[in-house]
Amino acid sequence: MSVQKEFHGTIDYGDVAVTGGISVFDAKFDELYVYDGDDLGAVYTPEQTRFRLWAPTASEAKVILYETEDGTPVNELPMKRDVQGTWTLTVPEDCGGLFYTYRVKVGEQWNEAVDPYAKAVGVNGKKAAILDLRSTNPEGWENDQKPPLASPTDAVIYELHVRDLSIHPRSGIREKGKFLGLTEEGTRGPNGIPTGLDHIAGLGVTHVQLLPIFDYSQESVDESRLDEPHYNWGYDPQNYNVPEGSYSTDPYNPAARILELKRLIQTLHARGLRVIMDVVYNHVYDGYLIHFTKLVPGYYLRYKSDRTFSDGAFCGNECASERPMMRKYMIESILHWVREYHIDGFRFDLMGLIDIETMNEIRRRLDEIDPTILTIGEGWMMETVLPKERRANQDNAGKLPGIGMFNDGLRDSVKGDIFIFDRKGFISAGDGFEDGVKRGVAGGINYDGGQLRQFAVEPVQSVNYVECHDNHTLWDKIELSTPGVSDDERRAMHRLASAIVLTSQGIPFLHAGQEFMRTKGGVENSYKSPIEVNWLDWERCAAHQDDVSYMRSLIALRKAHPAFRLKTADEIRAHLRFEAAPPHAVAFTLRDHAGGDPDRHLYVLYNANPGALSLELPALGPWEVRFGGEHVLALEAGASGEAAAASPAAAGGPPAGGARLEVRGVGVVVLAVPR
Repeated sequence: MSVQKEFHGTIDYGDVAVTGGISVFDAKFDELYVYDGDDLGAVYTPEQTRFRLWAPTASEAKVILYETEDGTPVNELPMKRDVQGTWTLTVPEDCGGLFYTYRVKVGEQWNEAVDPYAKAVGVNGKKAAILDLRSTNPEGWENDQKPPLASPTDAVIYELHVRDLSIHPRSGIREKGKFLGLTEEGTRGPNGIPTGLDHIAGLGVTHVQLLPIFDYSQESVDESRLDEPHYNWGYDPQNYNVPEGSYSTDPYNPAARILELKRLIQTLHARGLRVIMDVVYNHVYDGYLIHFTKLVPGYYLRYKSDRTFSDGAFCGNECASERPMMRKYMIESILHWVREYHIDGFRFDLMGLIDIETMNEIRRRLDEIDPTILTIGEGWMMETVLPKERRANQDNAGKLPGIGMFNDGLRDSVKGDIFIFDRKGFISAGDGFEDGVKRGVAGGINYDGGQLRQFAVEPVQSVNYVECHDNHTLWDKIELSTPGVSDDERRAMHRLASAIVLTSQGIPFLHAGQEFMRTKGGVENSYKSPIEVNWLDWERCAAHQDDVSYMRSLIALRKAHPAFRLKTADEIRAHLRFEAAPPHAVAFTLRDHAGGDPDRHLYVLYNANPGALSLELPALGPWEVRFGGEHVLALEAGASGEAAAASPAAAGGPPAGGARLEVRGVGVVVLAVPR
């Protein structure tokens, strides 16, 4: 026997006689017991339901059937041991509408748990539900069409929490805090402004990234007490393959959450928006109570040599993605969301704790279905027992083609260190951040012979952002780091930060409310703060309509100019040139890009100097203002196209026939030489 004592009981890892003397912690265990079939879980038809459970360490296994989720069992049916550590049972009758769990005997213990492969559950996810998923398809689901996407760098991502969107009392949305709230069209807020879906679609973003919408722990949000104040971001995974019930109109009805999430996705697709799902395969809500540990103790989670949990996630445990059956589970879970829900992309929480082989296999399997499905993640360098060379983090980006990672280097260069609250960044006239901004502009690639580089091999690997659900909002960070500065000056800094994101190479990422300078009142980590801290404040949105319009114009600028959306590192190195600029300013040109750009050359200036500034422009032709004209004091036309062609500047030399640009104020200016 191998039994581990814990603070709330014991975990029995089973009798090794059941597994031929091989411990669950032994590498040989995987050689003997990896199941390669695709039928784990319950497969329902009106004539029968077939169950297959992977539980190699169990000496007995049963299916427990319930008529109601809180009732007593109506049947306990023994399962039969089958191949590769699996157990099977076929019930030759219509089980639709019933609930079920598995009960396994591991060593001396009987453990009851939800099926990890459950596709539907009852309230709070305590029991799996048996239903025909086809009955949850909304009308027209078979004709659901996702909007086109030519390249990941064409994406503009908008990160959103389902409840934040609609819960404000003046959102104008009926189904507040629900999936269906995001499907409502024509909603209006203060001063008649569009809210909800109309507001998002009106910005011009391409993807809505939803914070966790899988079923998360009752400890975070109790689905049976939704009439009481509640809030959580949802990074506490419980049932990975089922939508969260608190976002449905009836968490007691297993079909409701599925149907309503599908309606949400269908509606967003019809409005030209793709959907990214925030997934949390790096840890579970409780390593001891999760179904994985109850069914196959010691297998699915990652352990140190002393048999305590590895805890790089700082959540008490990590999932062992490198073990074949955990890898299989993750891949099949991802594919389920794509096939059943038409999900268009995945954001991997703490991806640096997942192994490279698993991430690459996920990317490969998605490519087989639809190469335009995005894969992005947090590629942070985190401590774990997984060897460094196997971690899917920024250090190993070269081993992870087609997988984007959040660019924290650009984030901290633009607004200042997120962990040192009063630290200034480029936008607030902090010193020495110009090269950090340039690295982000170049998409994080090896640029200028390695003088500028971050982690990316290709621009699709750099997800550029200055604000997300984590840490302070951009507005709150600016407030903390700029004492004595007026709000008008802070608005200029805020706008400049967003402009840098939307004119840099790579994939731009925005946080919901960034367009109207969202504040959380200085709360840094609002994962379970009151709704009043987290909601999208539509009154603030109404007061900042000029800023909303500014963000909309930035997005339109990016879409109008493919030069901001170069697809490869070679294209960036061929067309991007950094130009001379004084401290607290960054200037660059995008030259001779023939990929459908309406202009031959672009010149971009990021200026964090509040006063007047004069710059010499490269002699590439007659410059015209495309964006940021409010900052332009004077623009000399410069050399003709013919003169530019003969100029050394056209070959990367110093400017000749010099046009000059005079600007004032913190902000961005974009000039162009038309074709």
